[in-house]
Amino acid sequence: MPEGDTVWQAAQRLHAALAGRTLTRSDFRVPRYATVDLTGRTVLDVTPRGKHLLTRIEGGLTLHSHLRMDGAWKVFAAGQRWSGGPAHQIRVILGTADRTAVGYRLPVLELLRTADEQRAVGHLGPDLLGPDWDPEQALANLREDPARPLGEALLDQRNLAGIGNVYKCELCFLLGVTPWLPVGELPADRAAKLPALAQRLLEANRDRPVRRTTGLRGQDLFVYGRAPRPCLRCGTSVRLADQGDGSRERPTYWCPACQAGPAPRPGGFTGAGRRRKGT
Repeated sequence: MPEGDTVWQAAQRLHAALAGRTLTRSDFRVPRYATVDLTGRTVLDVTPRGKHLLTRIEGGLTLHSHLRMDGAWKVFAAGQRWSGGPAHQIRVILGTADRTAVGYRLPVLELLRTADEQRAVGHLGPDLLGPDWDPEQALANLREDPARPLGEALLDQRNLAGIGNVYKCELCFLLGVTPWLPVGELPADRAAKLPALAQRLLEANRDRPVRRTTGLRGQDLFVYGRAPRPCLRCGTSVRLADQGDGSRERPTYWCPACQAGPAPRPGGFTGAGRRRKGT
């Protein structure tokens, strides 16, 4: 699933292509909005909010979208062949005189009044890449459920918005604890630096095509996608197991030597995750 930095990039591409321009094409390919026509209206801006995208349009309208696992927004120049997938996967087309934005496989797509945006994103915690970023509030949100595993708490967008599975694994490694450690057992000094560390990682990667957390040449990530290869710090085999509440399990990577705390029993740690953005 795309994480906050990936969504931020998508918003920048859409904003550069559409903002300040009049729509000459509006094509919604979902039954709910089949009769909607936005042609003649000006796109005001495209703003990311955590993992959500808000495209604000003249007349007090906002097109809210979320990419989830495999959704994508693609931008094409006039006359350029579209290449985001087969035509039946297109959910919406917004075109101007020289650019066309095409939304593929968008599982969340709704048109709402701009005044009602909070209905779609009001539940989110402070946005790691947004103007509302508040590290103290983010930490307070995480601490509200001290028994909850840290990895699950980091993925809960109500606590802080923008962290996905890659950053969850990398943050836990950098903090030296497993993703299964209860939030309340995270040492105070590490808890204090968690929000700033998370924000620094996303901010450093928001302009990169490939996500990097290590600073090491030729090695992009410390643990995510590395099982069962050696840990970059200690040489111990990186492990892999699922983490979640049963309804939604996420592949989770960690080093059993570098990270203290509870973890699943060894066995079945296989596979390798993708390291490019969008995982």
